[in-house]
Amino acid sequence: MNRTYGYCRVSSKNQNLEKQLFVMKEAGVDERFLFTEKESGKSFSDRPQYQILKNALRSGDTLYV
Repeated sequence: MNRTYGYCRVSSKNQNLEKQLFVMKEAGVDERFLFTEKESGKSFSDRPQYQILKNALRSGDTLYV
């Protein structure tokens, strides 16, 4: 079963994810498969939600960023 995932990120805790979340919902991303972070863009290894998402993805899935 193919799933649609979404990944939203802002680089600081005081920035807002609302616009990105709106677009993801409009694209049909279920909240169960939506990953969000407020982390610096410096290193992917420092993004825990990205790491979880990366491990969840399977061939045939769709990812919106």
